[in-house]
Amino acid sequence: MSLTTLQAIATAATTVGNAAAPATGAESGETTLELIRLFVLLVGAAALVTLLARRINLPYTVALVAFGMVAGAVFSPLRVEITPQLVLVVLLPALIFEASYQIDFGKLRPSLLGVSLLAGPGVLVSAGLVALFLNLGAGLPPAQAFVVGAMLAATDPAAVIATFKRLSSPRRLSTLIEAESLLNDGTGIVAFTIAVSVVSSATSTSPLETGMTFVSVVAVSAAIGAATGWVASRVLPSVGDHLIEISLSVVLAYGTYLTADALHQSGVIATSVAGIVLGNYGRRLGLSQRTQEALDTVWEFVAFLATAFVFLVVGFAISPRSLADVAVPIAWAVAATFAGRAIIVYGFLGALRIVRRRGSKGRRRVAATSESGDDRARDEGDLPIAWLHVIYWSGLRGAVSTALALSLPADLPNRSMLQGITFGVVLFTLLVQATTAELVVDRWAKKPARPPKSKASAKTAEPRSPGPEAPEPRSPEPKAAGVSAVKPAAEPAVGPAVEPAVGPAAELTAERAVRPAAPGRSDR
Repeated sequence: MSLTTLQAIATAATTVGNAAAPATGAESGETTLELIRLFVLLVGAAALVTLLARRINLPYTVALVAFGMVAGAVFSPLRVEITPQLVLVVLLPALIFEASYQIDFGKLRPSLLGVSLLAGPGVLVSAGLVALFLNLGAGLPPAQAFVVGAMLAATDPAAVIATFKRLSSPRRLSTLIEAESLLNDGTGIVAFTIAVSVVSSATSTSPLETGMTFVSVVAVSAAIGAATGWVASRVLPSVGDHLIEISLSVVLAYGTYLTADALHQSGVIATSVAGIVLGNYGRRLGLSQRTQEALDTVWEFVAFLATAFVFLVVGFAISPRSLADVAVPIAWAVAATFAGRAIIVYGFLGALRIVRRRGSKGRRRVAATSESGDDRARDEGDLPIAWLHVIYWSGLRGAVSTALALSLPADLPNRSMLQGITFGVVLFTLLVQATTAELVVDRWAKKPARPPKSKASAKTAEPRSPGPEAPEPRSPEPKAAGVSAVKPAAEPAVGPAVEPAVGPAAELTAERAVRPAAPGRSDR
């Protein structure tokens, strides 16, 4: 990225920052033009930085934050003011809907209880532990400390998921981590909203009342999302025009969020459930292949833009000097984040795994991964212990935590400090966990190679191969016999079924039985 581009971004952002004052008609038009310029420059910067990050094998989220920090340090006038409405109403629905629409409920069902533990009690335990550490170690008031804990409860495993796709890791593990992130985004935001309202109003609320409010908001929001998702799933397949169907999906994502928000419920949870319903129930009802491909492409692009914009903004917002001022609270928050993650993964999932395994004694155990790479396990009892390490390391903090920090009310006590702590933890997890995600996934969650499986299958099929008949096509008739034996053997190698008489096992049997036939294999 050239200095000219950075200077252009700085100029546009400075103009946006100066646009807060009342403007005349001409000035308003110029401000709109500068906003468009800023948007185009940010999109261009995101594309170029992402391309460079892929070439050097670096998570693009890390590269975007680094670019934003460099831009903010080089051009000190650079200020990007993001209103809470822009973050919560424009960016989050896109991020949440795209992730939820991609969730395969069939792959999620075996781990649904474990995901619920991570995204329900796990969020409260994580937020509470961060609050405890910040209160005891950094002297932050309990309510404000819990606000930070709630912001950091939402995970963003984008770098880990990208690594999964690159290394072809088991689909069930990827779905489990994505679903946990999606659901704890919703529950974390509910906890965040309650905590901010308590801090802002300075009124005391009993834990029982807070818990009842939490459960009520989650349940009602999920019902709203299920209803809107069901209606959209019934309507979209009957439209017959993929452009209109994409438009209706946008209405579903943002309309569900705004409806839930107008009813004082969680728009994030409602949008999450609506996306899951459309992505599973809607597909079964008959969304055309063209519509599904269009929805996947459009929403992937929208989510990329939203994520890129958020990480660029957090890079602009982070100042090394401001992080240095809250270095001690950041250290406490990082320690609490890792400790809380260990408790909910190894404690909750580990205990559930033991209970499930004891309850399934006497039943035939299923392999951890099937031949196609998708997990066949019935429940958490069959969850490989190595996967727990990957789940633990996937607890990065990213776009949602950043968005919540940016959306803090301007009059909230210690707002800058709370934002600095959150940005510091997000930056730490990106620099440490995101950059080492490939090592962790490659060590504990890489899909087994296929060649050993095919050989094992061949050996298993070997006793069934008719040995005496196999050598006949390889009788010492010169070349014609050799060629005829080669061609039939090539088809089973790529087809779904293997003929017992001409498969690799039969060739091996033939080679052992008739030595002169061995040179015929060189014709391949």
